[in-house]
Amino acid sequence: MSGITVIDVTKRFNGFTALQDVSVTIPEGSLTALLGPSGSGKSTLLRVIAGLEEPDAGQVLIGSEDVTERPARARGVGMVFQHYAAFKHMTVYDNVAFGLTIRKRPRAEIKRRVHELLQRQRMALARALAVEPSVLLLDEPFGALDARVRKELRAWLRRLHDEVHVTTIIVTHDQEEAMEVAGQIVVLNDGRIEQVGSPRELYDSPANEFVMSFVGPVNRLGETFVRPHDVEVMLQPDAGSVEAMVERVVHLGFEARVELVRDDGQHLLAQLTQEEAVQLELERGQIVYVRSSRETVFSEAARRPDRRRSG
Repeated sequence: MSGITVIDVTKRFNGFTALQDVSVTIPEGSLTALLGPSGSGKSTLLRVIAGLEEPDAGQVLIGSEDVTERPARARGVGMVFQHYAAFKHMTVYDNVAFGLTIRKRPRAEIKRRVHELLQRQRMALARALAVEPSVLLLDEPFGALDARVRKELRAWLRRLHDEVHVTTIIVTHDQEEAMEVAGQIVVLNDGRIEQVGSPRELYDSPANEFVMSFVGPVNRLGETFVRPHDVEVMLQPDAGSVEAMVERVVHLGFEARVELVRDDGQHLLAQLTQEEAVQLELERGQIVYVRSSRETVFSEAARRPDRRRSG
C-alpha cells in the first residue's frame, strides 16, 4: 500500500492541453475521487498515474519511488475501467430487457441477468485486487450501470475499501457518487485542479464559483450563491424576506423541494423537511416569503472565467 504524489504534471494531445501543471497528493490508504465534468482531465490524470499516458512534463511518485518513466505493468497498480452496456444510451436493465423482452423472456429472467452483470463488475474489482496492487485505479467503473445498481455497488466498494485499505482513486462525473464514496475529493475543471478536500469541506467551504456550482445544488442570485437548504420559506413577511410564488412542490421521501419564482423574476429552489412542508401546506401558485439564512459571495479572484486551452 502506497500513497501517490503528482507533481506539476502537464499533458497535451495534438496541441490541446488536457492537464496543466497539476499537483496533488493522494494519502496512503485513502479512497480519493477525481471529480469533474466531461473534458476536465480526470481520466487523463488517472491514466498518467497508471502509466498508460506519458506526461509532457512533471513527475508521478508511488510511495517514495519516481515511476514517471516506468511502464504500467511495472507500477504495481490494479485498474478497472467502465463496464459499457451494449447500447451506451441505455441502462444495464434496459440493455438486458431489450434483448430478452423481444424474445418474450419472463421478468424473473431479466432480473437474474441484471444481477449477473452486477456480479461481473464486482468480479472485475476483485480481480484487480487479487494481485495485491499498491494502488487501485477505477475509471468510472459504474458509469454505464443504472442508478439502483450503481448505488448498491458504491456501498459495496466503500465496505471493501474499509476492509483492505488499499490506496484507491475513482474517477467520476457524478457528484453524489464522489460525496458518498470518497474521503477526499479532487475537483478538476479545464485541465486544472480547482480544490482538494473532504466532501464536507467542498460543500460548505468551496474555493470558488465553479466548485460551489458543481458540488451540490445551488441558487445563484446575481453574485450571491445560496444552497437550497439555506432558503427559508415563510407564510408571512419578515425582516429581510422577499415575496415569491410557488411553482412546484416535489416530495422526495424525507424532504420536499420547492421551486419558486421571486417577485424580481429570479427562480429559486428551496429544500425543506417533510414536516416543514406539511406545516406550510404549500400549493402551486401560492404566494410566500423567502430569505436566505446563509449566503456566499466570492472575491474577484475566485470568479474564474472559462479558460481556453491550446498548446
